[in-house]
Amino acid sequence: MSLEQLVSKYIASAEHALGELQIAVGNDGLCLSKKSVLEIVDLAKAYLQDAKYYRDGKRFDVSLASVAYCEGLLDALKRLGAVKFEWPRRKSSP
Repeated sequence: MSLEQLVSKYIASAEHALGELQIAVGNDGLCLSKKSVLEIVDLAKAYLQDAKYYRDGKRFDVSLASVAYCEGLLDALKRLGAVKFEWPRRKSSP
């Protein structure tokens, strides 16, 4: 798989996750406010936009780094229980 294909795959995965993301902050003792969670989600979206911008400019190395930051923020929020979403599953090879 080329770097360009890898970047496009990760961007599609992040778009999927953000498309189904649900805020899960409530009165469960989590030390994050809904506002803080939304700010971090906005940062993840900004990194995703950067990834698309650099992919379109053929800067695949920078694009990959940007989408990795996006995924890292989303994974951290998910592990904290602040958001709910599922990453797309890989297709099984025949």
